[in-house]
Amino acid sequence: MQTGRIRRVAIVGGGSAGWMTAAALSKLLAGIVEVELVESDEIGIIGVGEATIPQIRNFNDVLELDEDEFIRTTRATFKLGIEFRNWRSPGHAYLHTFGDNGMPLGRTPFHHYWLKARQLGMPHTLWDFSPNAQAARLGRFSREPFEMGRRSTSLAWAFHFDAALYARYLRSYAEGRGVRRTEGTITRVDLCPESGFIRSVMLESGRSVAADFFIDCSGFRALLLGEALGVGYEDWSHWLPCNRALAVPSANVGPPRPFTQSIAHGAGWQWRIPLQHRTGNGHVFSSSHVSEDEATATLLANLEGEPLAEPRLIRFTTGRRKKFWAKNCVALGLASGFLEPLESTSIHLVQSGVSRLLSLFPNSGVNAAEIDEYNRQCGLEFARVRDFIILHYLANERTDSPFWTDCRNMAPPEDLVRKIALFRANGAIYRDQEDLFAEASWLQVMYGQGIEPQGYHPMADQISDTALGAFLTDLRAVIGGATAAMPAHEEYIRSHCAADHV
Repeated sequence: MQTGRIRRVAIVGGGSAGWMTAAALSKLLAGIVEVELVESDEIGIIGVGEATIPQIRNFNDVLELDEDEFIRTTRATFKLGIEFRNWRSPGHAYLHTFGDNGMPLGRTPFHHYWLKARQLGMPHTLWDFSPNAQAARLGRFSREPFEMGRRSTSLAWAFHFDAALYARYLRSYAEGRGVRRTEGTITRVDLCPESGFIRSVMLESGRSVAADFFIDCSGFRALLLGEALGVGYEDWSHWLPCNRALAVPSANVGPPRPFTQSIAHGAGWQWRIPLQHRTGNGHVFSSSHVSEDEATATLLANLEGEPLAEPRLIRFTTGRRKKFWAKNCVALGLASGFLEPLESTSIHLVQSGVSRLLSLFPNSGVNAAEIDEYNRQCGLEFARVRDFIILHYLANERTDSPFWTDCRNMAPPEDLVRKIALFRANGAIYRDQEDLFAEASWLQVMYGQGIEPQGYHPMADQISDTALGAFLTDLRAVIGGATAAMPAHEEYIRSHCAADHV
């Protein structure tokens, strides 16, 4: 193992992954390590990670970014969740929103009372009790707290933003804190013959960049971890068969929605992400079920506004590196693996990887205990996100194409089978270790995809039917009143954080 203090860190690759890493290191290891980032302007970035989940706010808070400035700079909008259209069946739609549904009574999760109410014939839907869902449907938004029963709460939000502008914003932040950017294409990676550790990378210019520790943000190529260190790839395409994505921006045609849209098609799905200056669109599909020309036609036919560029094709294999950290190198972003952006997890997996690396950052050289723990935690998180994405495909009732039939007939991972069976019995939801998605997320997607619990927890019977009905009616009215009083999403942006020259 490597010995001695880590003084120099080299990040290979820019984009969101590289500059998020550089920004975090420059803030949290200031004065401890020197950071140099190597990237080439000739190498484009994928840039599909424009939709995020609320944890991005934690990352921005750690960097002490001003939220309104961040929104203006990245031309962002607010995001309350994701609308899934046609996933369960053509014409069906539901929301996966951030935040909780309802509020608990005692120690019993709220959804058990709602399940009881359904059996009693009460007309309330699950999303009647989600402030985020009600605000999303009304096209409203506010960061201000409001009263819900006896407690104060607020909407839970994330962002839609331009990933290239976010990377540029973080580049300015990192360089302002001493990170050195080196322009150049890497032609060779030099390894120590005794330890196998990376010693340096050689640039096309002839310059050598040496470091004690390397972070691979080189995209799908995984130049350091994959090519130089020989870490293999675990293919998950037998569970997630989509292997292509087409991306194209389009002109806005109306006020931006405060939610992402995911629209299922015959052999995949389309994303629609509203920004202040444009809409991001893409079509994720299986090339075994539809041709690239047909997929392109489907995407262009389902744009709401005029396309602003030609569709760009991205080829991928869903899966992960067999190790995320090997020798003196950690991979982040696409270099570590790829899970399609169905639940907006791409940027979060970079964020959690950076956070995990910082918590385990070696003090006196690299050792096996830190490597093993990092790989264990990352592996569990990737698997839990994978299972959550598989759930959307597995639990479908579509009969209109071989793709959806194949997805429904797959043999899913055992942990996912257990989760579904537990929920189907009496509505129980168990959150595993390193599970990114909370109980409310599993609830909304399982129920939204048509998985129906047969019962509910018996503690829900501690309240009378009459009292339950009154509680739900009052709660629904409180949420409805609070969200109806919020300003329109577009108006809120205009008043607080509108970008210039949109």
